[in-house]
Amino acid sequence: MRDLLILGTGVHGGEMAEIVERVNAVTPTWNLLGFISSDGSRVGELHNGLPILGGREKLADYPQASLVPDNQWPRNTDVPKARLISLVDPSAFVSRTAILGAGCVIYPQCYIGLNARLGDYVFSLSGSIINHDDVIGDRTVLASGVRLAGCVQVEEDCYLGQACTIRQYLRIGHGSLIGMGAVVVKDVPPQSVMVGNPARVLVKKAESQ
Repeated sequence: MRDLLILGTGVHGGEMAEIVERVNAVTPTWNLLGFISSDGSRVGELHNGLPILGGREKLADYPQASLVPDNQWPRNTDVPKARLISLVDPSAFVSRTAILGAGCVIYPQCYIGLNARLGDYVFSLSGSIINHDDVIGDRTVLASGVRLAGCVQVEEDCYLGQACTIRQYLRIGHGSLIGMGAVVVKDVPPQSVMVGNPARVLVKKAESQ
């Protein structure tokens, strides 16, 4: 089995350790060594039964270990892409024609359909549906129960809130936040915060800064 480190010590990092266990129960794959703290805190503590080994500098002690980030790990850190793996729960359906980038995490009961394409660092929580021909940009987070119809394009750095729904053929502009339960029926401009049913622009992030 290959050595693996989880980057991050948040609640989702702890849950990812259990996804690793579920993967190994089906096909023994990973020797999970523990966690790396992004800010050097909590070193020496146990997180869901596994040690927090150190801060980012500790990565040098494990040059052969594969890496997988939680959704709070800073994306601007110099992590070699070649060391990143994608972690997919065994209960998820991933079409054989789908493409997952580096460092993706797919939680239980997710669906990724025909010809879907996910960029790097896409984090999809339980029960989310990414339908056929969807394109998900780098560093996008899908909270639990997100529903994307077919041929949706979500640009980079978006956050799709719990149980929101996106109609087919739409584009979600980069850096946008779709609120919990929102129903999106038209294209979303970049840096928008969308709420409601049908979803409307609550605020433009660039204007509020």
